[in-house]
Amino acid sequence: MRVWAVANQKGGVGKTTTAVSLAGLLADQGKRVLLVDLDPHGSMTSYFGYDPDSLEHSCFDLFQAPGAIPPELPSQLLLDTSHDHLQLLPSSTALATLERSMVGKDGMGLVISRSLATLWDDFDYAVIDSPPILGVLMINALAACSRLMIPVQCEFLALKGLERMVHTLNMVTRSRPTPLPYHIVPTMFDRRTNASLQSVKEMRVTYPDHIWEYTIPVDTQFRDASKAGLIPSRYDSEGRGIRGYAKLLKHLLSSEAS
Repeated sequence: MRVWAVANQKGGVGKTTTAVSLAGLLADQGKRVLLVDLDPHGSMTSYFGYDPDSLEHSCFDLFQAPGAIPPELPSQLLLDTSHDHLQLLPSSTALATLERSMVGKDGMGLVISRSLATLWDDFDYAVIDSPPILGVLMINALAACSRLMIPVQCEFLALKGLERMVHTLNMVTRSRPTPLPYHIVPTMFDRRTNASLQSVKEMRVTYPDHIWEYTIPVDTQFRDASKAGLIPSRYDSEGRGIRGYAKLLKHLLSSEAS
């Protein structure tokens, strides 16, 4: 199983859309894909029609397991989605309490890594959606993944969030045996606005080795697909937004093959 994560220390930049779109395109290719929702807001969980406020079991259970995680637990938490090749490890609002309850406990940054290890042969890919806050949940996402996508909305305020995210990434990867490959993905691009054009230009100057060469355009079809509970490629396979993510997926797969 290959594990990808989507993260940024700013909300509203398209993290969930990026995770769901990439996972859906992989599933369309027949890959067995696991979506992991580590955001207490539960946007991805809600996307597929589940209520993170009322779910009895979720990712939160993994952090509550005393000692070693029971090997059968992660598979018991999986939920079906609208795509046959796509399953969900859901979030719940209880995840918001972890920062207080996990203080002083060892190994809390590796809970998701250890959980995914029990599912390693059941899936080809796992895609993790992380919260926009540096804490135990984002640390779990970064520790578990082998590749990171950083969506960045094409406007100036988002550039500060990108700067913080890259700083966090540099700190976290010092404890890894090899650097974590990451890709900056400009999202919500509108070529009609100066803010979009200039922010992308600045990202290309500041992060030339990590920014993806294309952009994900503004596309209302993402919102409509979310409302319908369908992955974007199943809602409108020819939409300009999903065509952008198809290009991104091609780039990611070629990067892993090289």
